[in-house]
Amino acid sequence: MEASGQTNEPTAADIMTADVITIHESAKVKELAQLMADHRISGVPVVDDRERVVGIVTEGDMVEMDADIHFPHYISFMDSVIFLESVKKFDERVRHAAASSVKDIMTTNVKVVQKDAPLHELATIMSDQQINRLPVLDGDALVGIVTRADVVRAMAG
Repeated sequence: MEASGQTNEPTAADIMTADVITIHESAKVKELAQLMADHRISGVPVVDDRERVVGIVTEGDMVEMDADIHFPHYISFMDSVIFLESVKKFDERVRHAAASSVKDIMTTNVKVVQKDAPLHELATIMSDQQINRLPVLDGDALVGIVTRADVVRAMAG
């Protein structure tokens, strides 16, 4: 430790990619697919008109949108229908399949970090939340993105 009590642990600002590729929530899914393919990225923060992060969309969201939709299994019992699988999951798949804009398929509960978040916090969040990327904020402003690969490189260095 240094005399000030601070460690030399890297922060999100130290390891993030500052030139963040984003997409507007009203963009068409086709535009998103092209953006991800052109830049060879697997996830994109979604922003609103004020450039604030309102969601995140990943390859998984895109693949899920195209997945076959299977009606949930059910049984009939005494003139009632009992679903054996989650109807909510079915509804979500239908919504994804019918999506035409990024807003329709994005995840809105986005985990973000501030630029001064230490490396161990980034690793913990990614591990606990099972996520691959974290938008980095300075207050409310998007200033970067950290991926699992960034965290691993920082751990190695």
